[in-house]
Amino acid sequence: MSTMISKPLSNYKGVGGKRAELFNKLGVGSSDALLRYYPREYEDWSGCVSVAEAKANAQSGEMCCIRATVTSQVQSVFLRGGKILYTARAVDGEGMPFRLTFFNNAYIPRMLVKGSEYTFRGRLVMGRNGAEMASPAFSENPSPRLVPVYRATEGLPSRQIAKVAEQVLAELPDDLSDPLPEWIRVKYQLCHIRYALCQIHFPDDKETLTTVRDRLVFEELLLLQLGLLRLKGRERGAAGTVLREDHTEEFWSMLPFAPTGAQRRAAKEAVADMMSGERPMSRLLQGDVGSGKTAVAAAICYTAAKNGVQSALMAPTEILAEQHFRSLEKLLSPCGIRVGQLTGSMTVAQKRRMRELTATGQIDVLIGTHALIADGVTFASLGLVITDEQHRFGVNQRGALAAKGNNPHILVMSATPIPRTLALMIYGDLDLSLLDEMPAGRMPVDTFYVDGGKRERAYGFVKKLTAAGRQGYVICPLVEEQTDPAAQGSLKAAQSYAASLSEGYLSGCRVGLLHGRMKGAEKESVMRQFAAGELDVLVSTTVVEVGVNVPNAVIMVIENAERFGLSQLHQLRGRVGRGEWKSYCILISDARNEAAVARLQTMCRTRDGFAIANEDLKQRGPGDFFGSRQHGLPDLKIADMMTDMQMFAKAQEAAREILEKDPHLTAPEHCGLTEEIDKLFDPLRAMN
Repeated sequence: MSTMISKPLSNYKGVGGKRAELFNKLGVGSSDALLRYYPREYEDWSGCVSVAEAKANAQSGEMCCIRATVTSQVQSVFLRGGKILYTARAVDGEGMPFRLTFFNNAYIPRMLVKGSEYTFRGRLVMGRNGAEMASPAFSENPSPRLVPVYRATEGLPSRQIAKVAEQVLAELPDDLSDPLPEWIRVKYQLCHIRYALCQIHFPDDKETLTTVRDRLVFEELLLLQLGLLRLKGRERGAAGTVLREDHTEEFWSMLPFAPTGAQRRAAKEAVADMMSGERPMSRLLQGDVGSGKTAVAAAICYTAAKNGVQSALMAPTEILAEQHFRSLEKLLSPCGIRVGQLTGSMTVAQKRRMRELTATGQIDVLIGTHALIADGVTFASLGLVITDEQHRFGVNQRGALAAKGNNPHILVMSATPIPRTLALMIYGDLDLSLLDEMPAGRMPVDTFYVDGGKRERAYGFVKKLTAAGRQGYVICPLVEEQTDPAAQGSLKAAQSYAASLSEGYLSGCRVGLLHGRMKGAEKESVMRQFAAGELDVLVSTTVVEVGVNVPNAVIMVIENAERFGLSQLHQLRGRVGRGEWKSYCILISDARNEAAVARLQTMCRTRDGFAIANEDLKQRGPGDFFGSRQHGLPDLKIADMMTDMQMFAKAQEAAREILEKDPHLTAPEHCGLTEEIDKLFDPLRAMN
């Protein structure tokens, strides 16, 4: 069996030095990387329809192909701003006319010849001048197959990527070895890798595309599962520190409140792992906003300290680190546990003192930001590493902190509710503890969905609450105004909206501004002002989604609420209702889209983060809960974490079967799998 020889793309026709750099910009530097650089979509040039048929489907906005003859010369119309509109008329085979329009494309008059026949591909819409296609793709003799469309970059269009992909595929040996063992392909009815790679780039038809995509998705998820199961199992090695006694009940008895059953269970699960001696604990503590994760972390840190083991907790921002410090100090100091803090903004002398105390074992629990992983920070006996909101860290950062101990126990905390199956996939190398109960006394947040006509009334309510001494948030989808009015539309931009609110609806209020483009020090300063009560209202983008705990904040207004996913709306809403006062969330949206309206109504109907996450999956389909990158996991090139869950279940089953037969993947038939796993997990292996 042959393998594909990896070659630089500069070896192929049409790829010079400059074009090779553009390929590298896309992360595609070699022939084998291009094979796995799958098209993001396909243009279907088959099945032309008439203008009448296209008109019938015009409302749906579907792409269609129309074979038609150009019946006029291309005309040019100069518009404001220096733009040029090119127009022409065409008729289909049934004599039905439609209009063609193109913006700022000076080549159109030479490309479209009166009397010639073309296939036009685009969306037919009904305008004032009748049927019209705006900026369609067109060809005199289009390919009858599905045409791949790749994620491209300026100077390297999709069609050029396709030409190089054709050359690479032509070199594939007929007896190309398949990383999947034959028995797996037979059992799960999967095609061979050579056929899959050829057809994913240039499929014969939609049915074939479905077949080969299933094969490649299965392979990718199988490799992910095998890699994670290996990380979860033998690669963890033995725990550096094994706890002798469980002190969690002792800790709970000293608190002024009773923990929930879920909190007791989660702490017991974690401590049982730490006492087992088989391997270090590696556990995800997942709970909705306000479910009491900090108290669980405190119980585990208490038990660790009673066993002579130091703990470290790393948070993504200084504000969040300070909040954790205050909370844990309040819970642990009365129990005799010494809690310290280390952040970037501390003075040199303060940092030096904290490092000395930690290195000599005089600090039991050290809380901080990335400052914890600095070279000068050492621990006397680090046995427990806790990271909060893990998806905000890269795996390198978690690994760097763990490296300061001897194979320490790992606890990852997340307030991002995601369905259990998705959690197992994203955090596949971690065991899962769920906090599915809310502590007594947590104030529910009343949520209302209104249109723009009630905006003045909504802000009048905000002003009334601030006059009573409370605070609030206003969330906007954009940072700044867009230069293109069409792109801006009715969307609120935080920068300009903060100014207009302070002069209008919220005149007399102290209005602050916070967004992701501000420097770290600026953001910290604004958040401190708000936390200290020096600002009444904070106008912000979603940067406040995680890590701001201001109990005095009782109202949140979310502008253009239809622009946010359900889980994100729930995370934002979790910033209020954290104190003793009644709290509110007002969603403002003029959206008429059914899915958007349903999403906002769901927010008004339920406060259960896990129910919302499941609904989000149903409504949104493809997408990503944490943004474009799952930190700590390899990139998935074709599988989708939301739409491919059935295939994930099959891959999970196959992974277990393979490891039962061959736990170390040393059998000859598994050599291809091992090689692919190593490629996929190379960044992870460096830090685990």
